[in-house]
Amino acid sequence: MKHLVRFGLVASLALSCFAAAAHPDGVSRPVVQGSVAADSNVFQLVNPNYTQSPFTGVTREHWKAAARYLLEGAFGYVNSLDDPMRFPKQPGKSYPRSPQQEPTAMLEGLCRTLFLAAPLLKEDSTLVIHNIRVADYYRHQISKLLDSTSLTYIHRRSPQTGCTQTLVEFGALAVSLFAIPEVLWQPLSKEKKDALAATMISYGDGPTVPSNWKFFNIFILSFFKDQGYAVNEALLTEYLDKCLAHYVGQGWYNDNPAYDYYSMWAFQMYAPLWSEFFGKRYYPAYAQKFMENFKPIKDSYPYMFSRDGKMIMWGRSITYRFGAVIPLALTGLENDPSTNYGWMRRIASGALLQFLQNPNLLKDGIPTLGFYGPFEPAVQSYSCRGSVFWMGKAFLGLYVPASSPFWTSVENEGAWRNELVAGKAYSKFQEGSKILITDYPNIGASEVRAWCDVKLIGASEPFRSSENYNRLSYSSAFPWQADGVPGVVSMNYIVKNKKGEWEPFRLYKFKKFEDNVYYRDVTLETNSNVRFNLADIPLENGILRVDRNLSTDSIQVRLGHYALPKLHGEIVKERRKVKDHQVQIISNGEYQLAMVTLDGWDSMQAVDAQGVHPQANESTVINVSDSFTPTPNHPHIYATLMLWKKAGEKWTDDELVPVKGIKCSADGSTVEVSLTKDGRKTIRFGEQ
Repeated sequence: MKHLVRFGLVASLALSCFAAAAHPDGVSRPVVQGSVAADSNVFQLVNPNYTQSPFTGVTREHWKAAARYLLEGAFGYVNSLDDPMRFPKQPGKSYPRSPQQEPTAMLEGLCRTLFLAAPLLKEDSTLVIHNIRVADYYRHQISKLLDSTSLTYIHRRSPQTGCTQTLVEFGALAVSLFAIPEVLWQPLSKEKKDALAATMISYGDGPTVPSNWKFFNIFILSFFKDQGYAVNEALLTEYLDKCLAHYVGQGWYNDNPAYDYYSMWAFQMYAPLWSEFFGKRYYPAYAQKFMENFKPIKDSYPYMFSRDGKMIMWGRSITYRFGAVIPLALTGLENDPSTNYGWMRRIASGALLQFLQNPNLLKDGIPTLGFYGPFEPAVQSYSCRGSVFWMGKAFLGLYVPASSPFWTSVENEGAWRNELVAGKAYSKFQEGSKILITDYPNIGASEVRAWCDVKLIGASEPFRSSENYNRLSYSSAFPWQADGVPGVVSMNYIVKNKKGEWEPFRLYKFKKFEDNVYYRDVTLETNSNVRFNLADIPLENGILRVDRNLSTDSIQVRLGHYALPKLHGEIVKERRKVKDHQVQIISNGEYQLAMVTLDGWDSMQAVDAQGVHPQANESTVINVSDSFTPTPNHPHIYATLMLWKKAGEKWTDDELVPVKGIKCSADGSTVEVSLTKDGRKTIRFGEQ
């Protein structure tokens, strides 16, 4: 490896003026226009423009610099045109786990780093990194995919072979071929063009996974049709129809079976780009439908980000991180006067900085598999180290012209400016997906509640029932803590099952959203006699939970709040008694969390943990416990407040206990809650 790139790349207009500067640790860092970038492991924002971008200082030129910042790290592993994008394996479940998987891992590195390189090459085809001409490198490596003597050689798919990861990466390659054919495609000889077409079409004209994967086939077939090659157009239109069938409304697609960021960094990225590159010319009716499905993005998705643009840790492949902002950037393709482009860019740039300025993002010069830093509970076995460059999808927003209002509008805070006023919580329910998005102006945080209904036992994809999906809610302020410590849980229930193991809930059934109450039923996977009715009520400073335990077996049950990482010294713990209710408060110097038992619980404690939080090695979570024994005709209600504030802010008694009283009907089907501020709330579970 030539350079172990681990620097803060300067965001400068003079992006081509780089030279290597030696440092005592042996790491080469950039020199720009004679000044050395800060010696740190984060992206350095140079010459921020707070006139154009008053909240982040980030402009389109900084986006280009950020793309190069990440690309520099990848090219730290390239000494010559022959060197593949081969990166160090992160310990854990990620692949390659055998030599046979190496070519696929290198293909991921090649095709995914192209998402960083292609937008830069579109504006400067002479780009050089570490003395390597970037355009020459990618053309050479694409040619090596066709060379049977090469380490990176990819066989053509045989008719007997199903779909593999190669389909994914060739789909990504087709996106870049569409974007910069003058750089990647046109310079190739006819012989290489024909060979590449034959290899890629062998994957595109074949089976796929019934999810967003269909777009990989679509892009492959579409690109080569555009270049005059014969393709299976019947299959192309079949996959277009099936992609449209995933749409459920309000900007959301179902990725079969989940709702997660794949709706955004897959469906709502591929569809508008395909429409722009190809669909509007060849299949205008399909393009029109995809763009109709894209339009609602601006009305709900921006609310899933915090006031300062932070994204929520939620769902699989979270290691792709800020790739989730790409639909916000692609709104610039529409030039729609009703879109608040200044807010779209403020969110997108804020999410970029959320990660690029976190010192844990990079290791060995490239991003880790995790959220901020390495975090094994958030890693799936289908990922390799090069997979992280799927976050490069964000930079496909650079295909939006510099003259677009997405880039030229002045940043603003959108709904947080006037619509989301302090003193209330605001919820947006998505009818098709049953997703609930909630914003909390008092701390500027966002929250999401979404689908999870997959068994772990016998699962081929166990991550679908894991903490990635099974939390009661997910917050931009409080990334989820893993269930690695027996008997300790964060933002979920756990029940001690018949094997003596603490088992989290994962089999949720959405019931309704009514009067600002989000209703679900849940059953324990290993024992159908353990079942609850759940009701979530967002409040200005947190959540009121009113849950009915319908279990017919005796159980030990616990419920956990969000967790706090240890960031600035010890986590402070405080117990109070307010209005005859037990209150536990914890504070880490940034936020404080409070949990209040209103009804149904035996005990409460703040529990320390190690190695289970994505932000720090040490963390603390508040858990409440109950030893439940069923009593015929006597419903058992758990009423719990899960609250938060910024550290240092004082709690009033009414903020800690904003409930005046709780009254349950004889059969437990209704629960009336009297609130100090918002009047009376009636929870209607219905019959058992």
